[in-house]
Amino acid sequence: MRFMMLVKASKDCEAGVLPDEKILSEIGKYNEDLVKAGALLAVDGLQASSKGVRVRYSNGKFTVIDGPFAETKELIAGFWLIQAKSREEAIEWAKRVPFQEGEVEVRPLFELPDFPVDPAEKPDGWREKEEQFRAAPPARKPGTIRYMGILKADKDTEAGVLPDEKFLSAMGAFFEEGVKAGVILSGEGLQPSSKGARVRYSGSKRTVIDGPFAETKELIAGYAILQFTSKAEAIEWTKRFVQVDAPGRLGAESECEIRPFSELEDLLVGPAEKRDGGGR
Repeated sequence: MRFMMLVKASKDCEAGVLPDEKILSEIGKYNEDLVKAGALLAVDGLQASSKGVRVRYSNGKFTVIDGPFAETKELIAGFWLIQAKSREEAIEWAKRVPFQEGEVEVRPLFELPDFPVDPAEKPDGWREKEEQFRAAPPARKPGTIRYMGILKADKDTEAGVLPDEKFLSAMGAFFEEGVKAGVILSGEGLQPSSKGARVRYSGSKRTVIDGPFAETKELIAGYAILQFTSKAEAIEWTKRFVQVDAPGRLGAESECEIRPFSELEDLLVGPAEKRDGGGR
């Protein structure tokens, strides 16, 4: 099973305060443990929401809202994508994150078998293309900026309502176009928060809170890893995405937040950093 471990933002990361060498070294060691256990699939941090944008589509109109966004505790600062045998194992990995404070949300991903085969499904339809996409993901293009597209949840996604064949085909066609254009690197759906948990950190203490979680509008229903040459290009593609997404959503409304990744070059090299340290 695959799980997202979503790191909740803090005032410091929203202010652009970079982690110190001690924290980076501890996280680097934690990442090494994940790799040795065969659990780590991906890990990344996001820049502050002041560098991001939210794109909303409702009643045939687009609304673009520039960051920063006020609800710091519900913003995402980064994530781990791991594979674990069970929810319990994933939570145990989350409890081992070397944080002294903050919160990480653990959510299982949807896998292809979670979507029942529809009688109207074509043999060469969205499912086959999704399998091909996962087997050979696109390559990173030089000169581009990576963004995370964060799709907001609604009452239907939180209730576990699956999209119909028409919607899946339309979204599959959009993703296929994005892959061919070299802008979509990956994309996944998250299962409802009722299947997840949150781990809260206070010094060495770990508190586990089982889902579901009440703040539906700030929960995440899915995400995509994207690459663009500019923020303007990112916004235009996100407009197209929410327009495709809206017909399958509650109230025919869709909102997606796009945030640039923190790349290695964004982390200043500290004087205490060892040549082979920090997981670089």
